[in-house]
Amino acid sequence: MRYFVAFSYFGKSYHGWQKQPNALTVQQVMEESFSILLRQPVELMGAGRTDAGVHAKQMYAHFEVDGLEDREDLCYRMNAFLPDDIAIGGIFEVPNEAHARFDALERTYEYWVVQEKSPFLMDSAHYIKFKLDLDKMNEAASLLMNYTDFECFSKSNTDVKTYLCKLKQAEWTIRGNVLVFTISADRFLRNMVRAIVGTLVEVGLGKSTLVDVEEIINSKDRSKAGVSVPAKGLYLTKVSYPSHIKLNS
Repeated sequence: MRYFVAFSYFGKSYHGWQKQPNALTVQQVMEESFSILLRQPVELMGAGRTDAGVHAKQMYAHFEVDGLEDREDLCYRMNAFLPDDIAIGGIFEVPNEAHARFDALERTYEYWVVQEKSPFLMDSAHYIKFKLDLDKMNEAASLLMNYTDFECFSKSNTDVKTYLCKLKQAEWTIRGNVLVFTISADRFLRNMVRAIVGTLVEVGLGKSTLVDVEEIINSKDRSKAGVSVPAKGLYLTKVSYPSHIKLNS
């Protein structure tokens, strides 16, 4: 049988989601935990991959096992077994052809910026001490919605076949003392969100204009975009699936 697992993690201690030969990753920790508790090898296919230090408030992966009778009990045992920075939210039986990555319709990320130094947010938000013009940053963010080719924000030397992404949302809001950039799309390129935020921050600091942003996007040149902001402020917050994949039972 095939199952989806919903989970979240704080990424500080991990070299991203995807397994790597010489680094600790979320996938490695979860697969080892599942395999021990179920007494059979378990391989997870994630909805996507997050880079080192990036967090996930909602993430999904699928796996196949035989003889899983009590999903609620397995959630309880997994949460007791896993380290404190990874949590299981639920395990759901899905159709055998359901795919955590390829069936995902939309993903949403948030990036957190603080303008006042806070010891309590040092691992979860990017501190920028110079005043940012939020209105200008939102004007620049709205320009993104006019484009689909985001090669200028993609990490260089990747093996992607297309740089096209359909954006559904891109805006800055204020949440308490945190500036939150929310962006949704059908897919994201590697390093894309952090590069976009870095570019928008330059607009907020008065170092770039709206015209500059359009020129950057049209250039398709990563070197012309802003620097990537630190991973610690980035959160995967939502992954959406079609209705036939029921993840609320």
